[in-house]
Amino acid sequence: MTRPSDRLIGLAILLGAVAFGVAAARLPLPFFSDPMGPRTFPLIVAVVMGLCGLTMVLRPDPDPGWPRGGTLLQLAVAAAVLVGYAYALRPLGFLIPTAVAAAILSWQIEPRPLRALLAGLGLSVGLFVLFRFVLGLGLLAFPREWTDARAPTVAPAAGVEAPDTTDTTLGTGD
Repeated sequence: MTRPSDRLIGLAILLGAVAFGVAAARLPLPFFSDPMGPRTFPLIVAVVMGLCGLTMVLRPDPDPGWPRGGTLLQLAVAAAVLVGYAYALRPLGFLIPTAVAAAILSWQIEPRPLRALLAGLGLSVGLFVLFRFVLGLGLLAFPREWTDARAPTVAPAAGVEAPDTTDTTLGTGD
């Protein structure tokens, strides 16, 4: 006898794919954009997601095994790491959160700390190079405060006074 769990999850995935596809189709097209536009990749993800959900609805596993105990805890930790990663990307840049998340997830796969750390660092740098330089995405490597272009990068030469950039008129009503 087939349990309804796979069908219910497949239906949820299918509904999520439809919602994702609708949201992707509503993305505004910029005036100057590449030929593929910003909608293409999200629409491809929605189609693949929909096909996977439809497969689960039409051909469910007759006796699905559900994780228990330690495996369920590991899944919860992985989900928490990914949620934390999503929240950490903007304030911390790409390299640090990606290295930490990839190291934790690698450690979960094989609990060898040095290998997990090296995997995290390698994935972080490798993905940054791929996304930034090959695909041309505007990722920040580190927090904006660390790389802020407005901060002085060179100290004035000896005997040369640095210009005063403070505005003393702000807030005085002048």
